[in-house]
Amino acid sequence: HGVGATLARKVKQQEMHVFPAPSAVSLAAARLGWALQDIETVSLHGRPLDLIRPLLQPRARILALTSDAEAPAAIARLLTELDFGASRLTILEALGGPSEDHRTIRADAFDLENINPLNVLAVEVESGPDARVLPLTSGLADHLFDHDGQITKREIRAITLSALAPRRGELLWDIGAGSGSIGIEWMLAHPSMRTIAIEADPIRAARIGRNAAVCGVPGLVVVEGSAPRALARLDTPDAIFIGGGGSDAGVLNAAIKALRPGGRLVANAVTLEMEALLLAQHTKLGGDLTRIAISRASPVGAMQAWRPAMPVTQWSWVKP
Repeated sequence: HGVGATLARKVKQQEMHVFPAPSAVSLAAARLGWALQDIETVSLHGRPLDLIRPLLQPRARILALTSDAEAPAAIARLLTELDFGASRLTILEALGGPSEDHRTIRADAFDLENINPLNVLAVEVESGPDARVLPLTSGLADHLFDHDGQITKREIRAITLSALAPRRGELLWDIGAGSGSIGIEWMLAHPSMRTIAIEADPIRAARIGRNAAVCGVPGLVVVEGSAPRALARLDTPDAIFIGGGGSDAGVLNAAIKALRPGGRLVANAVTLEMEALLLAQHTKLGGDLTRIAISRASPVGAMQAWRPAMPVTQWSWVKP
């Protein structure tokens, strides 16, 4: 968003001379006595406030670049709704200028007025017992996603994301996205990650967008439509996950064709029909074929016994 970065995209480096100056983040850290290597930073300038959600970890320190005078109050409301109301907020206004000011207040007691629109918000995170903390590993609890049962379950999701092997700046196609859980966790791996979720059902497609927002990745793109037709003209993916609709005519072949060389494709099968397709592709193209069976303990009368979930056959393949 900075003018320097904007000019650098338009003007050759040899034709520019940049005069460095302390950034707002550096000035804020200096005023607070915070070490830069120990803090999280997020730009909320012209961006959804939901981007702060993944950073809300107990005892974390966050510096948020805001858009205007209303942003600190909006962030305070969000923190309170998520049971981070005890967090300590410091508004650093007009940093480096003659009217510089700093004010501190708890998120759940926020009542500050006449805030300078040029402000940085510092957050010292304190979580309550019901705080929505997103774990830093893959395999988020299923209840963190709104779904109608069409969701890649937690343990299978963790294994699937391991096979997809996210790398910085990559794009994932999540075909038959259901609740969007795979694509959401792909984006949570790093702020540079991107996902296009393809979902034919309009209710599920809308739900994916909501799930992405509450999980802190509002930039996830939802394409409402059926594969393979909906795949036309999408950006070339670095990885593809097929979790639903993979047995429909042409879907698997279209995904294989679209994937860039060196890209990874992971497809999960529960039905015999989809499993047969994966067996055929494994015979033809190679890759890894894995059978995943998960059982959970549940009551049987006064005792406990293992109740198996439906087994999943997973084919993973790297395009040569």
